[in-house]
Amino acid sequence: MRRVPARRPTIKDIARRAGVSPSAVSFALNGRPGVSPATRDRVRRVAEQLGWRPSTAARALSGEGAATVGLVLARPARTLGVESFFLQLVSGVQEALSERHFGLLLQVVEDVSAECAVHHRWWAERRVDGVLVVDPREDDPRYAQLAALGLPAVIVGAPAGPLPPSAGAISAVCADDTAAMAAIVDHLHSLGHRRITHIAGLPGLAHTRRRIASLRAEADRRGLHRVASLVTDYSDAQGAEATHRVLAAPRPPTALVYDNDVMAVAGLAAAGRRGLSVPGDLSIVAWDDSVLCRTAHPSLTALSRDTPAFGHRAARHLLALLDGAPPVRVHEEPLRLEARGSTGVCRG
Repeated sequence: MRRVPARRPTIKDIARRAGVSPSAVSFALNGRPGVSPATRDRVRRVAEQLGWRPSTAARALSGEGAATVGLVLARPARTLGVESFFLQLVSGVQEALSERHFGLLLQVVEDVSAECAVHHRWWAERRVDGVLVVDPREDDPRYAQLAALGLPAVIVGAPAGPLPPSAGAISAVCADDTAAMAAIVDHLHSLGHRRITHIAGLPGLAHTRRRIASLRAEADRRGLHRVASLVTDYSDAQGAEATHRVLAAPRPPTALVYDNDVMAVAGLAAAGRRGLSVPGDLSIVAWDDSVLCRTAHPSLTALSRDTPAFGHRAARHLLALLDGAPPVRVHEEPLRLEARGSTGVCRG
């Protein structure tokens, strides 16, 4: 037998069940005057019984908003499947949005120009009420575009300093990558490491540049001359390739710092294939703690943060903008370095 698709309840269905006109139903559900309190209560009760929900398209056309927030990830799609940071971030975002019955519209694109095109299309189609912006860039074109569109936005992981004037009324949740890198160098330096290599992420990201600059500044302050950074696409393949390359040098580093957990685990395996022990011959630090870091052998020293709370906070500030609140700049809690079995006293 052919299954008949379920039919969504309509305003006419509610009117028929409640014994009122469709216009009275519209007034009651939209909080407009023209119906008595008793009729309003009856209509809303019937709507709940029928499982009626307002159409997102109709809400947008009427100026009520789409009850949806957008998030575009301009990263190579192949690098997102195993990286836990974005999964945890999205879980925190979704938790905050669900408290207000908002949805999350997620799209992955190849670069920032494609992301700008998506933002413009979403704005033109009234698909979203606001957007979360991740991976800030130097001279980021998204700020001016969002300000020109008047699309509410929160920058996630913004630098500690002020946003450029082109950003307009945009909120920001800031991350202090400079202090986090300083904590890593302090830890490694205290263990006697003087040759440190940083396996960094994408070169165009502002936080990649901040981490590289912080490593260089900390090295200069301590008189370390064998400190370097290599950029990658965050993937395990490039993390492993960079690890093999630096360990094949005549005087290889005694400590490696990776910009995510996936590359750190790949680097651990690459060191093992070269016959090196961790931490006996090589110390390893991962930027973002995860189950990968905690279950590796040895477990990886890592920077720890409450990533779901980070996402929850960003979403709450976007909802506040949608409610008419002024833009704000807030700082996330400092990252904590969790020292584990992958870092030890330098023997080389």
